[in-house]
Amino acid sequence: MTVLVPQEQDFPRWYQDVVATAQVAENGPVRGTMVIRPWGYAIWERLEAAIDERIKAAGARNAYFPLLIPEAFMRREAEHVEGFSPELAVVTHGGGKELEEPAVVRPTSETIVNSSFARWISSYRDLPLLINQWANVVRWELRPRIFLRSSEFLWQEGHTAHATREDAHGYALRILEEVYADAMVQELAIPVFRGRKTEREKFAGAELSWSCEGVMRDGKALQMGTSHELGQNFARAFGIRFSDRDGQLRHVWQTSWGTSTRLLGAMIMVHGDDHGLRVPPRLAPTQVVVVVARAGEGVLEAATTAVAELERVGVRVELDDRVEVSAGRRIIDHELRGVPVRVELGPRDLAAGQAIVARRVRTEKEPHPLRSLAEQISRMLVDDQQELLAEATALRDERTRSARSIDEARELAADGLARLPWRVCGSDGEHRLAQAGVSVRCLVREDGKPVDDPDADGVDALVARAY
Repeated sequence: MTVLVPQEQDFPRWYQDVVATAQVAENGPVRGTMVIRPWGYAIWERLEAAIDERIKAAGARNAYFPLLIPEAFMRREAEHVEGFSPELAVVTHGGGKELEEPAVVRPTSETIVNSSFARWISSYRDLPLLINQWANVVRWELRPRIFLRSSEFLWQEGHTAHATREDAHGYALRILEEVYADAMVQELAIPVFRGRKTEREKFAGAELSWSCEGVMRDGKALQMGTSHELGQNFARAFGIRFSDRDGQLRHVWQTSWGTSTRLLGAMIMVHGDDHGLRVPPRLAPTQVVVVVARAGEGVLEAATTAVAELERVGVRVELDDRVEVSAGRRIIDHELRGVPVRVELGPRDLAAGQAIVARRVRTEKEPHPLRSLAEQISRMLVDDQQELLAEATALRDERTRSARSIDEARELAADGLARLPWRVCGSDGEHRLAQAGVSVRCLVREDGKPVDDPDADGVDALVARAY
């Protein structure tokens, strides 16, 4: 029988055990790589589709750019190459010969995308140009951890060009709110802080970065998505200019933004418990599993009918009729995987005209009449999605406390997040915190509005230990 290390005893070990025993992913043969197993990948596919739908609603279109980037491209934007140099994987040989010019395995695609934008954009009529791609990237990670920090991971990256700074600014925030934050709340059932990155924490090559930060069960923060205002840095480096309405040549203003399979790590660490995963119903590849607990006359037929009724009302359902495997073993496996609802049916249940229903969000089991099972479970799935969000919101609020000094913020960050006025913290305080292994995740306002002026009243630094 699988027994997980309790979260309170060893959270990192618990995380590793859940990823493995729930068959979500495993380490690849090259250090820092991972194999995403079918159950984990099916969750990712549903999340990917939900994010992709929002990206398209925001006007962006999908494209694909090469995995290999000429090394010279990376050198065109000095801050960008400096920021990524320690993480680069470089191909020097191909076809048994040394390459004339080394190629970088993409850590991100600003440079190669902008080489195309320089050809595609010539007039204000070409703007805004809104492009997204779903791909893999490689960043050579020194301390890998599945989903959270791996040398290769899956993500989407958006790249846009605009005629004005204001348009680029508005679009970067639209992605942050309408795409990322909305998907995290509605699909993952994880509330997030949305805020402005400090100069120390912003993306290499950006003028301004925004992020969504989630609070994990162990009190650490996880950066779950970022949106960057690139200004005209890459436009100047790659010569991306357009003729405006007056015939004047001007450089475009740009954004880039991305989120990744790191979101699966967030789902595990926010919703998981000592029994394994708890997958939000909206993302669960299988929302309901109907378990034939024991063989008996009419039991399999009744289970098959229940599956058909659930499918009729739009529920993603799986039939588990492996009676040669003990019911207890199968139930534990489904709990580990985090299937939202489990229906158990045996001869006695059938005789009583009912089934036993277990909801993964909770621990109790309850009998429900077979005749109304499908409709009841449809409502349960909606309620359980909201219950997970409510639990995650309570977790975030309990773990986030106000601080009045650098020292107090550092102490609070031992097991949660601290909100410290940025005027109290400042760049010097941020440096002191970093020396203690604590970072300013982003700058936020109490009213949730974007931070335009970091030095204004009501701006807090969100301070935490982070993944």
